[in-house]
Amino acid sequence: MFIKKNKLQSDVQSFLGVTLTLIVIGFLFIYSSSSIYALERFDTSNYYIQRQLIGLGLSFFALLIMRFISLDFLEIITPSLFFATFALTAGTLIPGLGTTIHGSSRWLNLGFVSLQPSELLKLMFVMYIARFLAKKEGQKFTFTHSYLPFLIVIATVALILLKQPDFGMAVTLALTAFILLFIAGFPLKHLLLTGAALIPVIVFLIFKHSYRLKRILTFLDPWQDPQGSGFQIIQSLIAIGSGSWFGSGIANSKQKFFYLPMQHTDFIFSIIAEETGFVGSSIIILLYVLFLYFGLRIAWQLKKSFHTFTTLGFVILLTLQALINIFVVIGLIPTKGIGLPFISYGNSALICSCAMVGLILNMAAREYKTH
Repeated sequence: MFIKKNKLQSDVQSFLGVTLTLIVIGFLFIYSSSSIYALERFDTSNYYIQRQLIGLGLSFFALLIMRFISLDFLEIITPSLFFATFALTAGTLIPGLGTTIHGSSRWLNLGFVSLQPSELLKLMFVMYIARFLAKKEGQKFTFTHSYLPFLIVIATVALILLKQPDFGMAVTLALTAFILLFIAGFPLKHLLLTGAALIPVIVFLIFKHSYRLKRILTFLDPWQDPQGSGFQIIQSLIAIGSGSWFGSGIANSKQKFFYLPMQHTDFIFSIIAEETGFVGSSIIILLYVLFLYFGLRIAWQLKKSFHTFTTLGFVILLTLQALINIFVVIGLIPTKGIGLPFISYGNSALICSCAMVGLILNMAAREYKTH
């Protein structure tokens, strides 16, 4: 037991170390990538890094709350919190409450602050699914009583996210949930049939809105409209390519001089690649691999099913977001509007990601006390 406890503590320390390293790297490159844009728009190069610093303080507070909250109490109120965050997310569609940025209504205008409730929703969604799976453990899986309720939940959440629209978040949450179901031992035939049924739905959603089809066509050939729809991905590829092996040096990016849009949010990895090259980019990817590795190791050492599935869900979700973001900026998949976890600018995302980490630490700490 002593050896196992030390092993879990070592994994938790490594997991936390990787997370903190990603946050520090994020601060460095948020400033590097946004300073010129901030100076032009707000007359101060520190605008975004100062706001992210406030977000870090709130993130640390969220991490502490989740680290010391009663896990039994949290498990009980998870359904209520899930429906509350769902309602907040739906509130973004109400005129006057929702704020539209870059064509998407993903933010709630609370007067003194803007909140992206879908970030809270993804946290509670994972916990709701984890609770659902924990309650079903040991029972015989049936389509009506086990699988259908899950499909209704994910379909309802996806519908709200698609109305914002946030296609990327809907896909990421669905993938995370299906992976959890696979791990939980749900019949593979149900999962495969669902996947097959979703193909025509996805095709319909793509053709329903012209901008989605345009993204697909741009992804296939960005050079057909280099000054229009293909501009962003072309500039991203130029940034990555110009980084070569060791990069141009931190703060020496040329693409941040108004060539690459969203350089401190969705496309921050492009700036990292330009300034640190292949070596620096590989280190970032390695950190996310380690985040997944130590996260999975922690999950499998937790005794309670709800804790295991919650930890798995958080780690898988954040890793998928990182994977999708990197694939987008290097041109392997169409643009999705998903930031790089712990690194991209955005307070709501950082707060919720740190809350996930805090809850994982809490669940691991509870395991210490049982030995």
